[in-house]
Amino acid sequence: MKPIPRNHEKRRFAAGSAADPNGPVWLWGQHAVEAALANTNREILRCVATENAARRVGLSQAETLDPKALDKLLPPGAVHQGLAVRVKPLEAASLDDVLARPELPRRLCVLDQISDPHNLGAIFRSAAAFGVDGLILQTRHTPAITGVAAKAAAGAIETVPEIRVVNIARAIDQLGEAGYHTVGLAGEGVETISAAVHRAGRVAFVMGAEGSGLRPAVAKACATLARIPMTPGMESLNVSNAAAIAFYEAMRQETGA
Repeated sequence: MKPIPRNHEKRRFAAGSAADPNGPVWLWGQHAVEAALANTNREILRCVATENAARRVGLSQAETLDPKALDKLLPPGAVHQGLAVRVKPLEAASLDDVLARPELPRRLCVLDQISDPHNLGAIFRSAAAFGVDGLILQTRHTPAITGVAAKAAAGAIETVPEIRVVNIARAIDQLGEAGYHTVGLAGEGVETISAAVHRAGRVAFVMGAEGSGLRPAVAKACATLARIPMTPGMESLNVSNAAAIAFYEAMRQETGA
C-alpha cells in the first residue's frame, strides 16, 4: 500500500480526528445528518443548512446559512450537500457489558488499529448492510468517529454500535470464551472465508490495519485465519472491501441466500 502524501486530505482529516474524543464534532452530508437527527440517543448542539438543502429534505428547524458560510464551519473539502450538525459523540459500549447481555449479538467485527476514517466509515456502512451487530475498536490507535467517517458511513454510525476495548488480543480471547468463532482476515489464511464461517454460529471477524494487516499477537489470538480467494497477481484488497465481502458471506450462509 502506497504511503499517503503529507499534504493529502486523508492525513489532514486523520490529524484532525486526534482532538478530544469526548468533544463535540461536526457531521455533514444528507445521509449522516438525517440519521443523526433521527437517533434519539444523539445530542444535537447545532443544525445548519443552506436554504435549498433545508427545503429539499424538509428541515424546518435548521439554522439557514449560505454555502460559503457553511463551508467555513467544516474541514476543507467536506462534501456537505448543504447540511451539517454539530453533535456530542455517542457513548461507546464496553465489551464486558455486551457479553453480559442475555442474548448475544450474532456477528461482531474487531478492527485492529484501522486508522483511515474513510475506511472506518465504509466498514460501518457494510456492517449495517450485512447484519454485523457491532464494531469493536481499540481505545487508542483508532480515530474518533468524526465527520469524515460519518460521511463515508452514510448514517450507519447511528445504528451500528461502537464498542471500545483497551487490548485487542484480550478482547478476542473474551469473544472466544463467550462462544464466538474468531476469524482473522489475512492473505496467509489456510481457510477460505466461506469455509471459516460455515456453520460457525456466532462469528467475530478481525480486520487488520491498512497496509500492515493483523499484528502478530492479534493474529495468534484468532481461532483461525481466513483468506478471500482472488485471481493471481492481486495481493490484497482494501480493508473496507475485504470487510464487506466477509460480512456478506456470513449473512449469505446464515440466510441461505
